[in-house]
Amino acid sequence: MKKHALIFSMLSAFALAASAQTYTVKSPDNNLKLELKVNDSISYSLTYKNNQLISPSAIGLKLDKTTLGANTKVLSTKPSTVNKTIRPLYGKAAVLTDNYNELVISFAGNYKLLIRAYNEGVAYRFVTDLKDSVKVMSEQAGFNLKGAPGTTIAETDNYTAWELAYNQYKSISEVKEDKHAITPALYTYHNGVKLVIAEADLFDYPGMYVKKKKGNITGEWAGYPATTKMGSWGDFVSVVTSRENYIAKEPGKKEYPWRVLIATDDDKTLLNNQLIYKLSKPSVLENTAWIKPGKAAWEWWHDAILPGAPIPSGMENRSTQLYNFYTDFAAKNHLEYMMIDAGWSDNYDVKKRLQKTDIRAVIQHANEKHVGIFVWCVAAPLLKDLDANLDYLKEIGAVGIKVDFFDRDDQQAIKWLQVIAEGAAKRHLMVDFHGCSKPTGLQRTYPNIVNYEAVRGQECSKWDFTTNPVHHTTFPFIRMLGGPLDYTPGSMRNKSKDTFKPIAEGLPSTQGTRCHELAMFVVFDQPLAVFCDSPTEYEKYPDIEAYLSAVPTVFDETKPLDAKVGEYIAIAKKTGSDWYIGAMTNWDARDVNVDFSFLPAGVSYTADLYSDAADADKNAEKYEHKTITVNRSTKLNLKLAPGGGAVVHLHGR
Repeated sequence: MKKHALIFSMLSAFALAASAQTYTVKSPDNNLKLELKVNDSISYSLTYKNNQLISPSAIGLKLDKTTLGANTKVLSTKPSTVNKTIRPLYGKAAVLTDNYNELVISFAGNYKLLIRAYNEGVAYRFVTDLKDSVKVMSEQAGFNLKGAPGTTIAETDNYTAWELAYNQYKSISEVKEDKHAITPALYTYHNGVKLVIAEADLFDYPGMYVKKKKGNITGEWAGYPATTKMGSWGDFVSVVTSRENYIAKEPGKKEYPWRVLIATDDDKTLLNNQLIYKLSKPSVLENTAWIKPGKAAWEWWHDAILPGAPIPSGMENRSTQLYNFYTDFAAKNHLEYMMIDAGWSDNYDVKKRLQKTDIRAVIQHANEKHVGIFVWCVAAPLLKDLDANLDYLKEIGAVGIKVDFFDRDDQQAIKWLQVIAEGAAKRHLMVDFHGCSKPTGLQRTYPNIVNYEAVRGQECSKWDFTTNPVHHTTFPFIRMLGGPLDYTPGSMRNKSKDTFKPIAEGLPSTQGTRCHELAMFVVFDQPLAVFCDSPTEYEKYPDIEAYLSAVPTVFDETKPLDAKVGEYIAIAKKTGSDWYIGAMTNWDARDVNVDFSFLPAGVSYTADLYSDAADADKNAEKYEHKTITVNRSTKLNLKLAPGGGAVVHLHGR
């Protein structure tokens, strides 16, 4: 009896149609349905709560000797249901539910198509079991969006940029033909449903873009590099000068990346959607005790200027003495790390230190203070002799590396990320990738990758207006789906929309209020939180110093409270018995009401509340700090100024 019930349950879950060439896979909650049709080609459609989001769209892989998805013959199908848990090494949840329905279709020609449906989204991937290596001439990934939805995308004319601002269109009809955008990419339907196109488990394969072609959305990939030269910034970046007529060279046995579709009618769920992480390969590292997320002091953003400090400061005075000053600040404020950026070594040879800085002495001093040192380096010179360079960085005592200027995501560059992560892991070095493409799950496989840049971050406030409160309330719903980001928050020079001006050299400022800035430490996912401002600025505000010393970078639980893409975010995160709440708004002033019913019954918390002052719309640096008592019955109204924010730290008892 139980056996028959199980068979019936599986058939119901997958709703296998009568036709042998039509297959349906549904999410466990039945809200998402992917229907696959197999004839001479393979196509799929997607519905969410009975609303079609994607009309029939073709998928396939054109190899040099055959095409997956053409002249198809199904050999067998295998449905299954998985319901297990994942325990990440760190992140925004101690435990993740990994629940999905899967259908594996085996085709003549030694390849399979895997389809998974989660409550959070659906995904498919091709898997080959071929005898010989292949060239991937092109990939077909169609996304025929139903009803011309609006879109929020970061567009580019090249294959070298990921630190981009987002453009918003009311309809995809307004998007230019053949102009491509980075993924994840967000589409908004007229009924409010959001669809995100993304990818996961990207190994040794070029990153996916999306572009509009003949009115529909389709995947786009950079060709494999044929010739390269050193150029771009400082002539230390590998620049592609010509490309092959194929996109990748692959072994015959290959799991190709997941193509991911995330759908929701509740914006706030995007802030806690970890489907890309779930789809990626588990950690390959046996010993991970040395991987320790945390916070770091940093000198680059504010040009190493230390107003009021008793030592010479500024970029021209980067030295052993200067770095020791930052290390002492980190130790005093319980920051685990000091990030040393460009200027300690030769850009072309990481083993050649500059005269003013004795990096071994800096690291020795840091060790005495129980502070770890991350050091910056450039990707291409590092890769020239990777083993020797990593051996040197380990030998001098660094705990991590910030690797910059990849500036590509073709197959070759994607391989570099893996090779560096693997080599660093062997030497117990953590990695912060910069000038890199967006994360797609490699950080699960190699958890020593504690951050990626791949976001238009705080540095851009030095030269333009793009890192503003609208941007801050947009990318957490899109870019952050891929994984953590190195935004480098913490500015203490805060400006309103009318008073902000970029400052390229000297002491820069940022757009939004002081509390908007503080909220970034809760809202943004950043296992390595790098403080952008000067130690002497933080020391002016002991109450803020106390908050920044306390706020963690990884959490046991995350609860999005309320949110709307491009408008506002309110989110609660828990570590141990403490809760942190962060709220931020775009340039519109608004009230955000926090309901504390998520707290346990019978427990009261002492809470530090940092909120915008009444005149923060005129002076964005003004804030109020007070201590209140809250419990699960408390309702708290937060009044956010234009570009404003608030943070609440609940101390557990």
